Amino acid sequence: MVLSPGFTWPRSSLTGLAEDLASRGYVVAGIDHIYENFATTFPDGRVATCAACKNINDDDFGQRVIRSRAIDIPFVLDQLTGPRPKWKGSALINPARVSMAGQSIGGAATPETMLKDFRVRAGINLDGSLFLPIESGLTRPFLLMGAPSGDNTWKRDWEHLTGWKRWLVVKGALHPSFTDYDMLLQQLGADLGGGLKRTRLMDITRKYVAAFFDLHLRGKPQPLLDKPSPHYPEVHFCAPSATNC
Repeated sequence: MVLSPGFTWPRSSLTGLAEDLASRGYVVAGIDHIYENFATTFPDGRVATCAACKNINDDDFGQRVIRSRAIDIPFVLDQLTGPRPKWKGSALINPARVSMAGQSIGGAATPETMLKDFRVRAGINLDGSLFLPIESGLTRPFLLMGAPSGDNTWKRDWEHLTGWKRWLVVKGALHPSFTDYDMLLQQLGADLGGGLKRTRLMDITRKYVAAFFDLHLRGKPQPLLDKPSPHYPEVHFCAPSATNC
């Protein structure tokens, strides 16, 4: 599976999630989107900086980033699973069980990527506003999971997710809580103002993301995704008509 980080953030911002998925037997590819994060160093020593940052105030900026990432992901998949794969462990990848998750605009790019590349069987958006509307129905499994921000784009596009879907809101979470940063900053003594302390949000994210992929890639039943759990009272099941989200 591929993980796509937020704008300007490196792939390492999703290390905690990547490590957990790898420990469960998944092959995980974290992506640095060149010219979108502050700095990417190539093997030969060249450094690419954030060329896209100069356009961040453009009205269609979010849409352009999403379209760009929907090109990046298929390219990475081609490099990993094509006839001459660039990774020596490529034989471990099952091309029939490819998935994607992303945080912030990386999550927002997930449905567009799935619509462009049918190899991606299941997707997760972790707290990303859908700058680019889902204009045609997405029939494959999709999970929306985020902070209680009242994002109207999720409500707008909910009906266009026509396959298996869930919308989970985590009370006490903030936008960076679905990365490593909230947890690490708390360890350094900083407080971003979220209501979940220490590793609680990381534990929740790992548990629900793994349950989603185990269900849709491995066919293992996941009661956790059917209804609220007493073990995770912070997680609320939502829909456009819900009033508690």
